[in-house]
Parts: sequence; C-alpha cells; structure tokens
Amino acid sequence: MTDLNSLPEGLEPPTDEGGAAHLVGRRLPSVALPSTAGGRVDLGGLKGLVVLYAYPMTGRPGAPLPGGWNEIPGARGCTPQACSFRDHWQELRELGVSAVFGVSTQTTAYQREAAERLHLPFPLLSDTDLSLQEMLELPTFEVDGDTLLKRLTLIARDGEIVAALYPVFPPDRSAADVIGWLRSHAGAGRHATH
Repeated sequence: MTDLNSLPEGLEPPTDEGGAAHLVGRRLPSVALPSTAGGRVDLGGLKGLVVLYAYPMTGRPGAPLPGGWNEIPGARGCTPQACSFRDHWQELRELGVSAVFGVSTQTTAYQREAAERLHLPFPLLSDTDLSLQEMLELPTFEVDGDTLLKRLTLIARDGEIVAALYPVFPPDRSAADVIGWLRSHAGAGRHATH
C-alpha cells in the first residue's frame, strides 16, 4: 500500500521550463471557486497577504495512484505539501498571511475527504473547469486523460501576485519556502520569482 504521508527516495525533481515566469505582477482573477469550507471564494476579491498553492491531486488511502505517478517529475507529494501548510499555519499567520488556499482540478467532494482527513485549517478550492488555470495560464500536465495543475505557489498582496515559487520541490518544504520568502521580503513589497 502506498504511504501518502511520505515521499519515496529518488524522486526526480521538476525542471523550471518557465511556466510561471509570466505570473508576478498579474492580479488574481475574479473567479469564484468552490471551497471545502462551503460556498465559493472569489480570488479577485481577496485582501491582505494570501498564499495560493496549486497541486496536482491528493491520493486517498487504499486507492491506487495513477500509473507511473512517481516517475512524473513533481507529481508526487500533495499530502506532504498540504501537511506542511497545516503544520506551519500559525507561523504563516504570525508573518501576516491572512489566508491560505490549496487549489487543484479535483472536485470539492474529493477534496473535502483530504481536508477532513488531514485536519487542514484552510480550505481547498476546486478548479474542475480550469477557469483559474486558463485565466492565469497556470502550467499543467496530463495523466490518464485528466488535466492536472503543476505544483506552484503564489503569494499575493491585495490581489497582486508578488511571488511565484516554481517549481516546488520537495513538496514537503513548500510552506517553509513561503516562510523564507516572506521573511526575506518583509515590508519591502518587492516582486520575485523563484
């Protein structure tokens, strides 16, 4: 049985093919995505410092992962990534983050299982129709006929994207990478890609 909570040895890191180079300086679009907390979240209306991390898909205990999942650079690690944001939640709040959201192309019903099982203190958002992906031209890959988001973390201040951390690897360090960026850019208001 696959252990979703840990990363296997020898995963190939993803390469930066420039899929996020266009994002810094853009605004989060006005798109209302279904949330595991109920209702919808309009990304364009978010104020303050917001972290939005895109991930391919969360696995479910006892269910097989897509064929060849471990061999796709950057695919494996959605559960450790979500847990990193859960475990660093308080520290992110202390650094001024007003909201954290995970987003994938999975349905809200599918995401809700993961949010509850992992005890996430933040909602997951569903982009099943790829509306956010298309508006921001987020990088994707195909698996078993499904379009999945590549792992990417956006930091936005009052709706403007100020950082695009990409590629994200290893995924269990994702929240620590955000914390590092926030500390190194505290009060500066500078834009950066990573």
